This record gives sequence, structure tokens and C-alpha cells, in this order.
Amino acid sequence: MAKAQPYDVLNTLSEGVEIRHYPRHTLISVEVEGDFESAGNRAFRPLVSYISGSNSRGDRLAMTSPVVQAPHQSSHTMSFVLPEGVSAQEAPMPADANVTVHEVAPREVAALRFSGSWKQRRAEDKAALLLRVLAERNIPTVGEVFYGRFDPPTVPGFLRHNEALIEVANLHSTLERGGN
Repeated sequence: MAKAQPYDVLNTLSEGVEIRHYPRHTLISVEVEGDFESAGNRAFRPLVSYISGSNSRGDRLAMTSPVVQAPHQSSHTMSFVLPEGVSAQEAPMPADANVTVHEVAPREVAALRFSGSWKQRRAEDKAALLLRVLAERNIPTVGEVFYGRFDPPTVPGFLRHNEALIEVANLHSTLERGGN
């Protein structure tokens, strides 16, 4: 089983929504065309190739979870979180020009866990619920909803761990005003 990206739970809201603090971390990413369900399959090979040694130093890196999916209008950015402690400056350069390495600053993120197979409708329904819970508490968001997938396709759908996620802004002042 892959090691999970670390975070601290700052608050738990209704419907199981968690407000989390994620420390600085590094992603390897690739942008792929395709529909919601097939994007992961298209992106998996270049990302796995990178952590399997297809990089400037031939380094093998541990697989971590989640696999992050950020939908756009006609494409998806798929990312692997590099192991804790690997900065973007220290990470080897990808051999594939379509794979990028970038660092994500520490941030607060709202998360809603859900199970089931990877279907667009299910993910969008959970994203809508996540956004509704945040709106009810006047918690401002930053950017768009993205998703975390924690299990390989071989795990039965009802046992899979998925998450709808979105960055939140001004968390401390919102919670002080009673946003929890």
C-alpha cells in the first residue's frame, strides 16, 4: 500500500467535511485530454515511468497516495505527490517533457471522503455537497474542486477511498467568526 500524503485535520464540519492543513509538498503532473473516467488511465503511464526511473538521475521514487485529478474544460491535470521531504528543486528532472515537477505551498483544503468506483457523476455530486457545506458556513474557496484517488482499480468500488477537495481561503478569520 502506498504511503499517504500527510495532513492535519483542523476542523470537522457537517456531512463529514474536514478542513485540513497540508504542508509544503511536491507534485509531478501531466495534462491529458479525455473524459473524466479515462483521464487517469491516460496519465498513469508517464507518471509511473517518472517514479520508476525515467528521470534525469534514473532515481526510483516511492508511490504515494492520492493520485490527484484536476478537471479542466477539455483536459485533466493528473498528479502524483512525491514522497515527503522531496522538494521540487531536489527532484530529478522528468525524461518526458510532458511531465512537470512543481512545489505546492502549505495550504488549507476542505475535503469530503467518498467511496465507490471512479464515475464522474458520483464525484461531481460529492463536489457539490462539499461546496454547499462550505457556502453554508461562509468559508471562501480558492480555485476549483479537484479529486484524490487512493486505491488502484483492482480494489472493489465499495472499498475505494476517493475525495473531493478544494482549497479554502482566510481560514482562521472565517473560523473565528463562527464559520465552523
